[in-house]
Amino acid sequence: MKPRTPLAFAVLWMALLAFMSPVAHAHKASDSFIYVSPDDGQLRVDLALRDLALLVSLDRNGDQAISGAEVRAARPAITRTVEQGVTVSNAGGPCQLTGQRWGISEHSDGNYAAADYRIDCADGQPADTLRYTLLFRIDPLHRALVSIEGTSGSRLAVFGPETGKLSLVTRPPSPWQTFLTFVHQGVLHLLMGMDHLFFLLVLAIPATLGVRAGTRSRKALGLTARLKKLAGIATAFTVAHSITLALSALNIVNLPSAWVETAIALSITITAINVIWPVLGERTWLLAFGFGLVHGFGFASVLSDLTSGQSELASALAGFNIGVELGQIGLLLVGFPLLYALAHRPVYERAMVPIMLAVVGVTSLIWAGQRVPLPGWIG
Repeated sequence: MKPRTPLAFAVLWMALLAFMSPVAHAHKASDSFIYVSPDDGQLRVDLALRDLALLVSLDRNGDQAISGAEVRAARPAITRTVEQGVTVSNAGGPCQLTGQRWGISEHSDGNYAAADYRIDCADGQPADTLRYTLLFRIDPLHRALVSIEGTSGSRLAVFGPETGKLSLVTRPPSPWQTFLTFVHQGVLHLLMGMDHLFFLLVLAIPATLGVRAGTRSRKALGLTARLKKLAGIATAFTVAHSITLALSALNIVNLPSAWVETAIALSITITAINVIWPVLGERTWLLAFGFGLVHGFGFASVLSDLTSGQSELASALAGFNIGVELGQIGLLLVGFPLLYALAHRPVYERAMVPIMLAVVGVTSLIWAGQRVPLPGWIG
């Protein structure tokens, strides 16, 4: 048997690593919502119950469902956890957070523990700095989406693992700054989301093959034909998810996030199967468009709750969508030449493609099973 090249071995190894750790990427990247008005001395933190369960023991009876009674019983632990991870200060030092109201809020992807605080600083001046450290050590994909309201305007910001603190000083809103912030987040959302990466992979594989896997036809496709095929696939996916991203972010069409995430996982499995058995046809761009509509609702989940009703929605939406496209283009510019180079080796079509499709298909099927909402689950 001809030995595998180091490059082929590396690709197979990465695929196996993805298969060995499906749970780590099985769910939508977690997020929390922070609303702060430093001039009024008000702060609100919304943290998803599914994420709180990673920090606090919520399911006390072990029935895989979180009841309202269990959330109320865990309130002291939840409060301590949130207050340890969210702090405010100004030039006079740390400010005190005094709880005012506590309860459950609902966002597009489920129920959140919500807490309102009054901010009291020792020098009597408004807080000017916010620090947030929750969940980053557990989930590097976690993001805290921040809405800052001040007398001079409002602005949006995002906390990530690389962001330790945030200035609360508001300035006249700058659409350009908002645009750039969400371009960055759009790129990260695509590149750090394994489900979207897997979908792009199974969409790109047919364009790398000289012939369709599993067929007897040996009519080879040249590089130009393959690039045209890839461009059609990428364009269809872009147009489709841009449509539903805008519709969802503008609150024109809203679908339950849990079912959207389940459908995204199933779309990956179906597309992987269709590469070998084209039951849905060989026009991959049609699949990219159809399932791209579903993925657009998934992209919108990171925007819809925070930006609803905000004056900066247009800048945030445009920036995030362009960021997703930049991430997609960058991924294809790196990935397609690599796959195309491997496609000239017999082992690619005979072994590597079936292995990649099997890994992607089975892993995404596991994700779909994990994402289906369970009866009684309120988080």
